[in-house]
Amino acid sequence: QVQLVESGGGLVQPGGSLRLSCAASGFTLDDYALGWFRQAPGQEREGVSCISLTSGSAYYADSVKGRFTISRDNAKNTVYLQMNDLKPEDSAVYYCAAHLEPVHVQAMCLVGMEHWGKGTLVTVSS
Repeated sequence: QVQLVESGGGLVQPGGSLRLSCAASGFTLDDYALGWFRQAPGQEREGVSCISLTSGSAYYADSVKGRFTISRDNAKNTVYLQMNDLKPEDSAVYYCAAHLEPVHVQAMCLVGMEHWGKGTLVTVSS
């Protein structure tokens, strides 16, 4: 059974950093594109960053470019999202997602993926 479990969320001050982790079980990351999405109260879900091992490409939403970095450790079956220079508008529930390759990574980040975690809350506030 495919399972994704996020961790690392919390309360951070503006300008601070957090690293989100997503541990996968029931499948191996080697065969999947991975992504991070977020949803703030009253807003639509947004694709934050997605990465494809097959194409070697990564996609970032304009709102996070230069501040967030997605990475994957296939040996640990884990995907990460390093978030720096956090802003109040980054506050949201962050979800990890996976989709069987091959994929168009930007398209997957815009429309969503096949498997989802339950999310971790990030709050950026002073």
